Amino acid sequence: MEKDMPWVVQLPAEDRSWIGLILQAGIKSFIDWFRHGEGAAPITAEVFGAAPRALAGDISLEQTVAMVRLSIVVVDENLDEVLGQADADAVRPALNKYAREIAFATAEVYARAAEQRGAWDARLEALVVDSLLRGEGDDTISSRASALGWDGSGHVVVMAGGLGEGSALEHVRRIAHDRKLDCLCAVQGDRLVVVLGGVDRTGQPAQRVADAFADGAVVIGPVVDSLTDARISADAALSALKVAHGWVDAPRPVHADDLLPERALAGDATARQALVEQVHRPLIAAGATVLETLETYLAQGASIEATARALFVHPNTVRYRLKHVVEATGLSPANARDSYVLRLALTVGRLTERGL
Repeated sequence: MEKDMPWVVQLPAEDRSWIGLILQAGIKSFIDWFRHGEGAAPITAEVFGAAPRALAGDISLEQTVAMVRLSIVVVDENLDEVLGQADADAVRPALNKYAREIAFATAEVYARAAEQRGAWDARLEALVVDSLLRGEGDDTISSRASALGWDGSGHVVVMAGGLGEGSALEHVRRIAHDRKLDCLCAVQGDRLVVVLGGVDRTGQPAQRVADAFADGAVVIGPVVDSLTDARISADAALSALKVAHGWVDAPRPVHADDLLPERALAGDATARQALVEQVHRPLIAAGATVLETLETYLAQGASIEATARALFVHPNTVRYRLKHVVEATGLSPANARDSYVLRLALTVGRLTERGL
């Protein structure tokens, strides 16, 4: 093996020792199997029973199969010398059958190891996501995420929605993998929380993952710089998910910041503050005439002409001032949803000015 398989020499001494013990157990197992046939102990237990589970992580399935094949070849080449030609010819068919049995036993060992490792990974993944939701995004969490394959490059966003039926988690991971995104998932009751890494500033790639969620609202939190900031995105996403039904025509997925009115009405202080900072204050900064025109426009049922009459100005003046509203906030008073956001932001802003 050291001659034909250079990687064996590079293994730690303890692993090489275990390989020797496994090979000895394999030869002994063949003798017992040949002697007792169906009554022999299971090959998996006989050959691999004493080996530590960690060995399956140090030596790949491909390497183990190569060792088994080489061992069978060596035994076959020495049968004539050990048994004589007549007995060797009788043993060879059994050796070939045993080789198939040991191949299946090897695959079984690695399948079990993968299953156990998968169960452990799932528990660790759920722990990492839960820690992020609680705001424990320190270096320890980052290292645990790295152990799960988290690359750590690019921005991070959190998504939340209903848990789909069947293999929803695998569906999420497959979509994320196809788009070269890092992915951590956790199931919390009937809710699925997904942390995606490697997204751009727009968070656009996250939209594709929405297909893996159950029917109903799917919310995308704001994009943050790193995994340690994931709680900011998670808090917004989970807050928005609770109130998403308040916007009947909400898109799927919907961004948490697009649900600021519903979140504010439900008592989310962060959403109230966002309405003030992102909408009310920019309107104040745009000037008193712009603010007055917007308030009048909303009060007049979104009528340009009625607003112009109420303010004693030309309709084009109203249109000009309303363009400044769009420039200041990114919201168009002529759009029904944007108009609702503007109206609520004005109310929240006035209340905030009075300390309420």
